[in-house]
Amino acid sequence: MIAAIAVPAYAETGYDAWLRYAPLPPPVLERMKTVPRAVAVLGDSPILMNARSEIVRGLSSMLGAPVTPVAALPRTPAILLGTLDQVRAAVPGVAVPDGLTPDGFWLGTTTARGRAFLIVAGSTERGVLYGAFALLQRIARGESVSRLNERQEPAAPIRWVNQWDNLDGTIDYGYAGLSIFFEDGGVRADLSRVQDFGRLLASVGINGLTVNNVDATAAVLTDAFIPQLARIADVLRPWGVRVSVAVDIGSPRLIGGLDTFDPLDSRVAAFWKARVDALYRAIPDFGGMVVDAGAEGRQGPSAYGRSHADAANVIARALAPYDGVVFYRASAYGYPLDWREPRHDRARAAYDTFFPLDGKFDANVVLQIKHGPVDFQVREPASPLFGALRNTNHAIELQITQQYLGQQRHVCFLVPMWKMVLDFDLLATSTSPGTPVRDLVTGRPFNRPLGGFVGVSNVGRDTNWLGHDLAMANLYGFGRLAWNPTIPAHTIASEWATLTFGHDSQVVTTVTGILLESWPAYERYTGPLGAGTLTDIAGPHYGPGIESSERNGRGQWHRADGQGIGVDRTVATGTGFTAQYIPLVGARFESLSSTPDELLLFFHHVPYTHVLRSGKTVIQHIYDSHYEGAQQAADFVVRWRRLEGLIDRERYEAVLARLEYQAGHAIVWRDAVNSWFRWISGIPDAQGRVGRYRGRVEAEFMDRDRYAVAPVVPWETASAGQAVTCDAAATCAVRYRYQGAAGSFDLAVQYFDEDDGASRFAVFIGERQIDSWTADGLFGSASPNGHTSTRRTVRNIQLSPGDEIRVQVTTDGMEGGALDYIELTASP
Repeated sequence: MIAAIAVPAYAETGYDAWLRYAPLPPPVLERMKTVPRAVAVLGDSPILMNARSEIVRGLSSMLGAPVTPVAALPRTPAILLGTLDQVRAAVPGVAVPDGLTPDGFWLGTTTARGRAFLIVAGSTERGVLYGAFALLQRIARGESVSRLNERQEPAAPIRWVNQWDNLDGTIDYGYAGLSIFFEDGGVRADLSRVQDFGRLLASVGINGLTVNNVDATAAVLTDAFIPQLARIADVLRPWGVRVSVAVDIGSPRLIGGLDTFDPLDSRVAAFWKARVDALYRAIPDFGGMVVDAGAEGRQGPSAYGRSHADAANVIARALAPYDGVVFYRASAYGYPLDWREPRHDRARAAYDTFFPLDGKFDANVVLQIKHGPVDFQVREPASPLFGALRNTNHAIELQITQQYLGQQRHVCFLVPMWKMVLDFDLLATSTSPGTPVRDLVTGRPFNRPLGGFVGVSNVGRDTNWLGHDLAMANLYGFGRLAWNPTIPAHTIASEWATLTFGHDSQVVTTVTGILLESWPAYERYTGPLGAGTLTDIAGPHYGPGIESSERNGRGQWHRADGQGIGVDRTVATGTGFTAQYIPLVGARFESLSSTPDELLLFFHHVPYTHVLRSGKTVIQHIYDSHYEGAQQAADFVVRWRRLEGLIDRERYEAVLARLEYQAGHAIVWRDAVNSWFRWISGIPDAQGRVGRYRGRVEAEFMDRDRYAVAPVVPWETASAGQAVTCDAAATCAVRYRYQGAAGSFDLAVQYFDEDDGASRFAVFIGERQIDSWTADGLFGSASPNGHTSTRRTVRNIQLSPGDEIRVQVTTDGMEGGALDYIELTASP
């Protein structure tokens, strides 16, 4: 690592992500003296031209000197770009490797005719582009390129992302603004951001993109809309990214003039052939279609007594002549479930639905399987489908967008969680180790032709793509794992930190540490021991809502009652889910003694007094972990603050604001979950913290001007279950007279930032205003609850006995300026 790096003088927005190509610091620049300043490309296709342009752009910026494109092999040292065959023809005798798989590349140095060449050779033109990015990123990380001999090949042919964008411009589970693809029912006129997104995807080896929501509208298949899709494809093609679309299996009836969408009806087959033919006439390299049928209440093939294989195959046969692929989402939850039946289990649904169909799907169908059996929870075991399907192509679906996981307002680096699943050995071929999920999804053990990785990306029009600068580590990490799932999480985090923020050793160490600790921290202050995220699954999937996942048709997730917690998924006494694994794996989870504590409550219902391997009871672990996680979130703020002056001001302040918000919301989570479990279990916290908050003053117990006390639903998302609210178009205030010792304090104001207005808050000490802000956040709710509960902290205020603290609000719209409490803590 390099210390004492100058902070860039120019403003940064995060738009360039890991492709900043910032000027290299002198010690690194010294190591790059051998990098040629000329670049020659052995072809003129758009992909090869992009590879050359990227080399010129990146090196010129990083080296601080122009890098010149040349039309032919120069007489001076040069970087040479081309396919394997092109390089062999241009430089006879060069030791270019044989047998590179599609999209693979080789980086090497050689001397020919007295000239030194740095060669980027790809098995395909797309491989050349990937090699160019790999070379640039190696240089950007400060790694020597003087004696290169590096061969890279992707682990799987499928490395796709899904965008869940709607044609009106909104994005389902998108947390960074509106769609970069659509608005007002059609494709946007300005596709410059789509081009830049394609560049980002290519830089980490992503070769496919589904542009619309899996809850698809049939309009995308109409003759009027297909030319619009072609515009997107034209923009992405020079980056080697193939376009696909999500389709509604009801389309033959919705837009085809048929009275059926029965997949075995010849008219339906003719409809799909006609639509596919039209797509390929407009988009010759069209990738395929994503189908989500029969899940979460949507119509499916069962309406006609047909199987999911029937539904997939009728589309696959239309695509097959063009080498197109059907991605069929294996997320048939089969609900509404009867929650009164203890053996009904949402986790079983995907296996129960798709395992009996193994071998019945056509060769160009890929089952797209969520990494866990429930729904992108903070910790789940690997889906048993990965180990069960022997004769069906499948890909793992990972969710880059942070539904359930902080929605990019909380930093939550997901690569360690993904690695936990990818590295899990499902013992699918024998009783000996050797079939981790990462190999099963690539098709290697059973010689399946298609397989790989699909990530739900959901970038938006926010300048930094995902709404949080640190969230971009998840998009980068997905691409790196899709290319090579054996890369350690630490390596990915450190690479990304260096490419995104530069070479300063303190910055890289701090950013890497925060990333690697963020998922465990989020797990601690949300849902520990495999219980799930304990969020509001019936609402925005964001803040705490412990009971929302129980006693409804969505499937029971933790089954907490007065005696214990957890879902019994054993064969002996529970839902039988453990039997979906290979017997040796299932036996591990069947036994309470061999189930790892981190998944205990996913597989077993245990008393709150059950003792974990740590020596703690389950209930005490719940209390302690939530305090530990909230403290970690607070520590992230402290550690980030130490980077002031080492990172450009714009991104420093943007990340600081996100981390400070997260630290406050982690307290909301901590208090809500702990209060609920203390209530349901009747067991107090051994450390006496839960329900006892030093320095906290409830708003309902303060002197109030026009504020009225109101209950909060669910009750645990407000301190003491209540808040105070103000009438619309009014000004209200609460007052508290401080009676403690004089000193310096941090003053936190806990309030509710609803979606139905933008109330204005102000804080006073006596008549002196010390802070003001507008509550204009969008948290997916128009009520006071765990989604909208927000903390604003004023630091280092001086208080003396008798000082009056006043919080005043002027409401806006329907928002009531609701207040929960204020809290005083001694300033560090």
